[in-house]
Amino acid sequence: MEKKIHQGKNITRFRQMLGIKQDALAADMGDDWTQIKISRLEAKEEIEPAILEEVAKALKVPVQAIENFDEEAAISIVANTIHNHDQAAVISYQPTFNLVDKIVEILERTIKEKDEEIARLRGELGR
Repeated sequence: MEKKIHQGKNITRFRQMLGIKQDALAADMGDDWTQIKISRLEAKEEIEPAILEEVAKALKVPVQAIENFDEEAAISIVANTIHNHDQAAVISYQPTFNLVDKIVEILERTIKEKDEEIARLRGELGR
């Protein structure tokens, strides 16, 4: 048995996804629309094609989207296509260089500079 699409709820879903309040939608649809009228429209399971087209135009979505959107099917599609990739973006918190090696390198360079300084000073004394 095919499930009946509730067009009013679909209008509500699209309106909320777009961040539009009922009174703002009513203002976009013209002077004869009010927030209460939008609320009543969203409660209807089936909406007249002319009104549906007017709402779709105000929401800037295709009429078919409101007529055919099935939230359960959409959730099912999303649930079945999103996978947990825990290792997709691994961040290494350990440095890529060995700190001990760097310290040893600096100390060796310092000792070499001191040895050169001592040799230079001995050379000056021997003159």
